[in-house]
Amino acid sequence: MNDRPSIQGRRRFVAALGLALPAFWLTGCGRPASADRDTPFEPLKLADAQWREILTPEQYHILRREGTEPPFSSPLDKEYGDGTYVCAGCFLPLFSSEHKYDSRTGWPSFWQPIDPAHVGTKRDFRLIIPRIEYHCARCGGHQGHVFNDGPEPTGERWCNNGLALKFVPAGQPLPALRAAKDNG
Repeated sequence: MNDRPSIQGRRRFVAALGLALPAFWLTGCGRPASADRDTPFEPLKLADAQWREILTPEQYHILRREGTEPPFSSPLDKEYGDGTYVCAGCFLPLFSSEHKYDSRTGWPSFWQPIDPAHVGTKRDFRLIIPRIEYHCARCGGHQGHVFNDGPEPTGERWCNNGLALKFVPAGQPLPALRAAKDNG
């Protein structure tokens, strides 16, 4: 007896998949609960030249050009001390060490941000399959992506570029927020 699916069966499966996937993408199924809609944010108004002065070339690529660092390249991936992770662009507190876990992906991962108002989200279609990208709500710096494969209690994985963050150990003062400059 032949256990392989027939050509007609495979064609029906592919056709059904072709109808189901666009519906899945359009309805937003599989999106994190905290990323139900795009969150507007007001970017810090700095000229591109000012960002280039403030950030290293690698940070600029990630924060201002929505790049991604290589996996397992950030020392923050293995940082598990008590403290706060702040945006490397403007120093807004984004994540607490209490919410960090080892996702085994090679990037620092958290199951929730310190405050949902501190991150803005938008749909990212660069890999064709939509993902939820998140940014610092204050300066607009790209941080990473949020997925639905994290631990309880949220089930979310906020996967962050380590170069987009600075770690401030508990007991040390948080850096002052960068001042906004209107260059418009």
